[in-house]
Formats: sequence, C-alpha cells, structure tokens
Amino acid sequence: MRVDDINKGAIIDRRGPNITWGEGIIFVGFEDYGPDCDSMRITAFLDIPGQDNLTPLARLEKYAFSDNIFNRQIIARGLLDVFRDFSNNEEDFLTVMEIVVRLSEDAEPTVRTELMEQIPPIAIFLQENRPNFPLAFSEYLMPIVVRYLTDPNNQVRKSSQEVLLILLEQDLIFQNDIENKVCPILLDLSAPDSDDEYKAEAVNIICKMASMLSKSTVERLLLPRFCELCGDGKLFQVRKVCATNFGDVCNAVGQEATEKFLIPKFFELCSDSVWGMRKACAECFMAVSYTTSPEVRRTKLSPLFINLISDPCRWVRQAAFQSLGPFISTFANPSSAGLYIREDGTLSIRPPAQDITPTSDSTSSCVNITSSCSGNPEHIKPDPLTEGTSIETSNFLHVESSHIGEVEKRMACPASAEEELIKSCQNDNSCAIKDANDSQVNSCQGLNRACSGSSEDIFNNFLYWRTPLPDISQDLELLQTKTEQQEEGCCIPDTVCKNCVASSEIKKVLESLQEHMMNDPDVQAQVQVLSAALRAAQLDSMGDSETKNAEESHEEVSSSEPSSTTENQNTVSSISSQNELLVTRVIQSTDSEKHLNGTSEHLQKEQISDPTPFEDDKSKLQDIIPQPLLDQYLSMTDPARAQTVDTDIAKHCAYSLPGVALTLGRQNWHCLKDTYETLASDVQWKVRRTLAFSIHELAVILGDQLTAADLVPIFNGFLKDLDEVRIGVLKHLYDFLKLLHADKRREYLYQLQEFVVTDNSRNWRFRYELAEQLILILELYNPSDVYDYLMHIALKLCADKVSEVRWISFKLVVAILQKFYSNNASALGLNFINELIIRFRHCPKWVGRQAFAFICQAVVREECIPVDQFVEHLLPSLLSLASDPVPNVRVLLAKALRQTLLEKAYFRNAGNPHLEVVEETVLALQSDRDQDVSFFATLEPKRNIMDTAALEKQN
Repeated sequence: MRVDDINKGAIIDRRGPNITWGEGIIFVGFEDYGPDCDSMRITAFLDIPGQDNLTPLARLEKYAFSDNIFNRQIIARGLLDVFRDFSNNEEDFLTVMEIVVRLSEDAEPTVRTELMEQIPPIAIFLQENRPNFPLAFSEYLMPIVVRYLTDPNNQVRKSSQEVLLILLEQDLIFQNDIENKVCPILLDLSAPDSDDEYKAEAVNIICKMASMLSKSTVERLLLPRFCELCGDGKLFQVRKVCATNFGDVCNAVGQEATEKFLIPKFFELCSDSVWGMRKACAECFMAVSYTTSPEVRRTKLSPLFINLISDPCRWVRQAAFQSLGPFISTFANPSSAGLYIREDGTLSIRPPAQDITPTSDSTSSCVNITSSCSGNPEHIKPDPLTEGTSIETSNFLHVESSHIGEVEKRMACPASAEEELIKSCQNDNSCAIKDANDSQVNSCQGLNRACSGSSEDIFNNFLYWRTPLPDISQDLELLQTKTEQQEEGCCIPDTVCKNCVASSEIKKVLESLQEHMMNDPDVQAQVQVLSAALRAAQLDSMGDSETKNAEESHEEVSSSEPSSTTENQNTVSSISSQNELLVTRVIQSTDSEKHLNGTSEHLQKEQISDPTPFEDDKSKLQDIIPQPLLDQYLSMTDPARAQTVDTDIAKHCAYSLPGVALTLGRQNWHCLKDTYETLASDVQWKVRRTLAFSIHELAVILGDQLTAADLVPIFNGFLKDLDEVRIGVLKHLYDFLKLLHADKRREYLYQLQEFVVTDNSRNWRFRYELAEQLILILELYNPSDVYDYLMHIALKLCADKVSEVRWISFKLVVAILQKFYSNNASALGLNFINELIIRFRHCPKWVGRQAFAFICQAVVREECIPVDQFVEHLLPSLLSLASDPVPNVRVLLAKALRQTLLEKAYFRNAGNPHLEVVEETVLALQSDRDQDVSFFATLEPKRNIMDTAALEKQN
C-alpha cells in the first residue's frame, strides 16, 4: 500500500475557497485546493515567507495550538507533509513529534479524528525511513492509538479501532507493542466489570485481530478472554460478536486449541436461548468444522448441526440449511474423490499415477493399495462413528479395473502360471490376506498384476468397457472347507447334500448369465459347461436316490456285490465333485463381482445389477459423510421446505451441489442424481441458472461416462431455456464441451448457432460471450467442421449492430484463419478470405469496409497466415480502400499500413516488390483532405498513443 493511497482515503471534509485563518490572513493559492488537487500540499502556508517573521517550525507550532479549530484541523490533516519536510533534521523531526503528541490531546474531537486518520500513512513513511527513526512510531504514535481506544468520543474510538486494524494488517506494529500495549488495553476493556459499550467494541477488535496475530500470541493472551466472553451472561451482544467470529478465532488458534477450548463453548452458543446466537453459529459452522479433526467433525459437530437444522426458530433453520452444503464439503477427501484443487482455484482430475504408480519397487506400491483388501467385502452400512471409510471406497474403485483385467488373464492363462503368480505374491508378502475371502483374493491378485505390469494392462480400453466375466478359478481348499461345513450341518447323506447344493447354485448362476451371453463367446462357453454340470448333478441326485433304495431293500445283495455299485457311484461322484468345484468358482467369483459392481455401480453403466427393493432402499446410502446430513440435504428440494424454511432453499441446494458431489465422489453420484434432476426442472429460473453456471465443474467431478449419461440431457435442456439460464451454460461452454467425447461433442456444432438468437435483441453481452467462447472452442473441432459450422456464426457476429460484439468477432475471424493455415487447410482458408472480401470489402456500409481494414491489420499483427498468401489475396483489396469516400475507413487503413504493415520485416525489405505500392498508398493518405487520415498516415509508430478499438467505439 502506498502512502499516497492511504492519504487520499484519510483526508475528509476539504473546505472551499478563501480560507481565513486566525489572524484574518487569506493565504494565496489555498483557495484552489479541492478534492482533485492531489499535488497541493495542505501545509503549503508554512513555507510562505514574510507574513509573521517566523520559521516554518515555529509557524507550525503556532497554528497547531491556535484558537481557531479549523487551523488545528488543517495541521492534523497535513501531518504527513510536515514529517516529509522536517525528516532531514533529526532535532526538527523530534520537535514535530512532540507537537503531534500535544495535538493528540486536543479537546476538539474532530481534531483528534483528523489526527488519527493520518497515523497509517505516517507509519508507512516511518517504516520506509526506519534506519533514521527506528523507534519513533513505537514511542510517540503507538501510545496515541492505544489511548484513543478509550476515548470518550464515539467517533474517535471508531477511528482508532479502524487504524489499529490497518496497522496490524500492514504489519506496522512491533510484536512487543502488540503484547505490552495493545493486548493489555483490550483485556481491560473486555473485563467483566467494564462498561458494556467498551466491552462490545473490545471483543469485536479481539475477534478481528485474531487472524492478524501469530498463533502463540492469540492462544496465550486472547483465547482465555474470548472463551470467557462466549459465556457472558450479562450482554448478549458480546456473545453475538463471539458467535459471528467464532470460525476466524478457530482458524487462528489451530485444531488442538479449537477442540480443547473452543468446541465446548461452541456447543453452549449453539444452544443459547437467543435465536440470533444460534443463527450466527449456523452461519460460521463450516469455518469451525474446517479446523477440527475428522473424528470430531463426524461424532460431535454433525449431531450438533442436525439440532440446528431442526431448531424451532425459522431463521436458525434457514441459516443452517444455507450452511449445510458448505459443512458437508468439509468432509471431502481428495484420495476418495480423485480430484484436487489447483493453486489457481480450478478443479482438476488427479493424475492416475497418484492412484497406482508402476515403479521399480512394484511390491511396495502394491502393499499400500492392497491394504484395503484385507477388510470384509460385504456391504458396509454407513456408521457416523466410523472414520476412513471413504478411503476404502476409493480403493475399491481402483481395484475395479485391475480385477476385470485379472479375470481376463485367468481365462487365458494356464493353472500353473496362476499358481506361480500366487506363490510369488505370497513370497513377496505383498498381499497379506487375513480373511480367506475370494473377492479379496481376486482383487489382491489383480492389483499385484497391475503393480508389476505395464500401464497398458491397467488402462486398457477393452478391459475397461467390457462387461466383467465371472472368475471360475477357485482354490480346492475353499471347496473342501465348504464341504466340511455341509457335512456338519446336514443329516442327509453327503452325496445327496452336495448334489442339491450344486443343482440350486448352478441354476442361480445360469440365470445371472443368461442376459450376458449375447455376442460373448466366453459367456456362452460358460453357460454350456454349467448346463452340462447341471444335468450331471441331476443324474447324480437320481443315482444317489436309487442307490439308497437299493441299499435298503437289497442290503445283502449290495454287500455281496459291491464292485458294480461302487464303481458307478465313484464315477458319478467324480463328475459331481468336478461340477461342484466349477460351480463354487463361478459363484464365488460372481459374488465378488457383485460386491465390486455395487461399489462402482454408477461409474460403469454396463455392469450387472440386481434391482431388488432392498437395493432401492439403499440407493441413497454412502459412507463418506453421516447419513443424516445427506438426508437433510436431499430434503432441500421438498416443496414443504420452501414453505417452512426458505423460499430460496432450492437455490441454496443447487449452489452447494458441486461441493457435495465432490465430497461424495463419483462413486456415490447415485445419491445425488435424483436431486440434481429435480433441481434442473425446478420452476424457478434462479435455481436452473445456478446449476447452469456450475455444470462444467460437476462434469469434471463425475467424469466423462457419468457426464454423457446424466449431465448431457440436462445440458441440452439448459440450451433451450431462458437467456438467464443459457448464459450460465454459454460462459463455460468450452469447459463443458472439452470433457465430452469427440463424437458427442460434434453433435453440438449445429446447436451453437442457436446462441446467436436471444429472447431480447438488446442483450448484446450474450453474443459477445458467444464470440469469446468460440475462440476457445476452435481447438476442439477439425478445420472442416469449423468451416461448415463456426465460420458462418463468426461472419454473422462480425455484422452485429453493437460495436463491442463486432470487435471481439474480428478476433474470432483471425483465430479461424489461424486454425485453417496451422492445420494445412489452405484451401479452406482461401475460401474464407474470399468470403471476407465479398462480405466486408465490398460491403455497402462503411462499417463493414472499416471492419475489413481492421481484420487485415489483425491478420498481419498475429501473423496467422503466410505472408505470400496475405500479399496475394488480401493486400490488393486492402490498398483499394485508399479511395473510400468515408474518412473513418481511410483512418483505419492509415493505421493498418503505417503502424502494423510497414513494421514487419517482410515489408521493410528494400527488395520487396510490394513495398513500393504500399508506400505510394501511404503518401496518398498523408496528403488526404481529412486531417485525421493524414495525421495517422504521418504518425510514427512509437508516437502512437491512441487505440484502434477506442477510435472505433467513438465512431
């Protein structure tokens, strides 16, 4: 901050002409002083000789203590100039300081106010000259600021409070002065026995200065008093100030002190009997939550926030619902969302290398990922007391692609290779599986292969989009364990029990595979194998039944001739065992896949899902945030909320939705999908407008698959909405289109021209924004599409009635030419040039011909086409404008030739055959009958201080 800037803001109440001083002398020149006379020194009268035979310093003292109040005000107002004048002499400088101290004790409040307003610029001046006056501010001026905090005049106190905050913000106060001068006076003013007015002002300063001081200073000096003031039972205004600034104080002291000292006080304020206190707590809830640990946020703050949402006061509920989305966003975890915020504030997708990075030490990197595979793979119900589940969900998403690839490999790899891979995994201790669960085994093995394999195996498009096949590879140990459990729990013969289980499980698997056997030979082969296994199991069951009857009726015969029966039974039992092993593998693999599909159900639309009523009830369940918070957020679209809480509650819901979606992650988009669709069809255009402005950010969060499935239809609806809604889509049109696939993006080429037509033709800013977006969109399409669709929009915008739209459209034309010639589409570029000549060079209106001159100037400046192409196709038409009857056209031609064309190296070459023609045209323009034309034709480029765009706007 400059001294002059502060000085301008501090000087107030400047008087008019003919100021009469105490002795009745009118000082020459002071009457010209006004608000715009920044160079006029206020204390210039001190330098006027011969009026009273006094030195400037004596004259300063004379007027500083004059009986005329206005004289003292002028001295106080001009102190900065006084310090500058006397800063060369240390003795005079100290004398001035003493005069300032005496002036600060003036009985007139306006003089004290004027003096206080000059403290910040004087402090900056002293800091710049600190080597000469290292302690001047601390010894002379700082005591004045502190003393004025207790001044009896309200205006003086307000001025001193503002000055104190400015000095702290600019870091102009020494740490020693803060601890020994500022903080003690604030603690005295905020004491329990202090005056109520002073106490309210002191607590306001304490709260505001907390963010400007060091953490140790606030925690050691101010935090105890702040906690005491939060429970002040005498004055509710004090508690209101504490509640309003609670988040800033929490941020200043950090997490540990917040949870130890401030959270209990925050609970008290949230249950205060005054509704204004509870409302203030609801408004700062996000800031408080941001400084707490995830455990405190989930276990303590979440139930507290639910109480505020159900508060009996409508204003508290309204503030709570407005803060609900921001509070939910504090649960965001970049590791689970797969996104992060850049330094410039833009949302970006986290690189895949941060998720699974194939390094030289593949084993160690796999250990970090497979740690999430050691838990129970069954569905995890949301538990508000459980922390870290979001990370597990994220890891399941990363496991998904590796698991699919592993299934494909197992279908083609021999068993020996698979056993070797399992052994190597066990030897490396990279997959420590605690629970013998098949889904975990498959996921861990898939991750091992992903860690040790190439990036092509991980991000293979075929494996990613393919419907996952059941993994029929299963260790024999699992079969034996299951068989033993069946033997213990069944009283029927073993073979019959096995066959019953095999038949029922085979039927279930066949039903689940029926819908996936179309055009998939692998699935068809599995169906054939399972069908044969089902028939064998049925035959086995029939054979077992007949054998049992035979044993009961012909026990002696069976015992005397056991060879035939035993042989047949062994044969069928062998087939049954093989079938049961196959079935077990398929079922276990299918169960594992169903669990993984449930985790990423809305990330891959082609995966299998079982639409049961139980799953419908769980469609809104997740494990990232406490479920009651999400339920309350989803209820914001309920029409009853608009009547009982706030009519704009749907708008607040729409405003916070991208933050909530980022927190939940794309794997939980199904929780918000219905709410988003409800908001997108809301009857209030303000709600739809809010969604339109943020749909590009939501597309980044959801990814290309969910964007194409769920956001594109809503985006299409916004394109046909009101202009107030369409402008939101238009402002970020490029950001949204670049996230779509090329084929989907191409569908919008024809719809872009619909933006040219608006509900109100006077809404020229809409067309201006369209031209700006088209400049960016050019890179998304090939030259042919640009020529067929975008070129005609650009030409139409170039003929717009509004000058601002035309000028930005000229830049669009230049960008299109650059697109053609940079992509070796010179034929399209030549056609476009011919179109420009026809439309603008031969335009019957002078505005079109002037536009042609500007386009040519921009083409040369940006060098968007080869010079030979410009000389051959554009230069002759450009030079022909020298005979245009309208001076405005010739003015722009003169500027284009003199300041742009002749400055290029190609035209400065003496051997250039076109140089002579250009110079002749310039000479003709120099002798033009219009003075402006001749001026710009003669003006040297370095002397040019006028802008072409400004000239056109004037015209």
